Amino acid sequence: MSQISLLLMLLPINFFTDFINNHLLALAGSIPQNCSLMATAFASSSPVQKTTCHWAFNFDYHLPIPPSVLTTTIAFRRRNTTVKCSGGAYDVIIVGAGVTGSALAHTLAKDGRRVHVIERDLREPDRIVGELLQPGGYLKLIELGLQDCVEQIDAQRVLGYVLFKDGESTNLPYPLQKFHADVTGKSFHNGRFIQRLREKAAALPNVQMEQGIATSLLEDDNKTIIGVHYKTKDRQEFKAYAPLTIVCDGCFSNLRHSLCHPKVEVPSCFVGLILENCQLPFQNYGHVILADPSPILFYPISSTEIRCLVDIPGHKVHPISNGEMADYLKTMVTPQIPPELHDAFVSAINRGNIRTMPNGSMPADPRPTPGALLMGDAFNMRHPLTGGGMTVALSDIVVLQDLLKPLCDLNDAASLCRYLESFYTLRKVSYFPSSRLKE
Repeated sequence: MSQISLLLMLLPINFFTDFINNHLLALAGSIPQNCSLMATAFASSSPVQKTTCHWAFNFDYHLPIPPSVLTTTIAFRRRNTTVKCSGGAYDVIIVGAGVTGSALAHTLAKDGRRVHVIERDLREPDRIVGELLQPGGYLKLIELGLQDCVEQIDAQRVLGYVLFKDGESTNLPYPLQKFHADVTGKSFHNGRFIQRLREKAAALPNVQMEQGIATSLLEDDNKTIIGVHYKTKDRQEFKAYAPLTIVCDGCFSNLRHSLCHPKVEVPSCFVGLILENCQLPFQNYGHVILADPSPILFYPISSTEIRCLVDIPGHKVHPISNGEMADYLKTMVTPQIPPELHDAFVSAINRGNIRTMPNGSMPADPRPTPGALLMGDAFNMRHPLTGGGMTVALSDIVVLQDLLKPLCDLNDAASLCRYLESFYTLRKVSYFPSSRLKE
């Protein structure tokens, strides 16, 4: 048996299928149907040796077609037209201006929609996830005309992953041979990327971006969503109206409950550190340490910084304030990471800037609602270790853009309702998200 097969067999089944689906095969945001059958077979077959080898040696045959001949995966070809607006002040309200909301605002506005974005905090975010965009996500960014948003933020090229186990390593490069040299994974500071997306959207004349907290959805007598109620920074209360409200206010969404059946699970927590002025053993690769009790991840986020994420199973982590977390990292984690990173890892612990966050997982389970749509982490979350969240969000934006193109007037409530119901089906055709195994 090859070394790559041996190492992959050590991964939990759910992690393996998520990892392969998001990292190695989702290059164009689309995975062939026969690949999805193999993933399902892996999840249910025993022994796993044969299936593991099948993945390890045959995924190159399932490369997506090059960007020069990319076509949409939904049933109709995109129309190169600009939508003519009619009716009230706005066509679309978007709640949330993270990756999904900002990219969506720019996309719909470029198609001629008048967009009102309501974001609770327009300052640069400071997060420890959403920092690595897979090649498939970058291709979607190009398709949306937003590829310049990874420029001028010291983003780093990522060419694949290296798995480490018991002192041995296996290189898993992305199968990018048929793509332009610029098509790679991109890693960066999440906040810098989001600010670039926001700036790009806000520069359009038909986008209003406002800081405020959306507190509830507004309904008419027919239970159709007609807008939102929100509060501004100075505590003034307003109502905003539009024929379409899109909620993408993130993993801690306070509006999702009326638009889906949320079943959020928190299988683990991330402990995040930034290592400074050191080199990864394999340049331009993410490093996955198959450690005890769960994986440790390293990847560059700038030319001088490396993100470390330590996955800790369960809901609770050691307290940071009394030094217990620092002791745990030094005694339990440090011995398991590559020796080249030891000094930088301990220095990062001693600097004290240790961050934690829960790793949420939530399958897509929509409650179709006239006049409203859920997108992004508010709608569907996968474990951040799989690295597929931003790719899925950008793919969803492409699907929605194509879907709404023929609908010139969003005030046609009956037609809009039919189109929105189609979104939840079409998004599953355009790619193979990890959550589909759970659905």
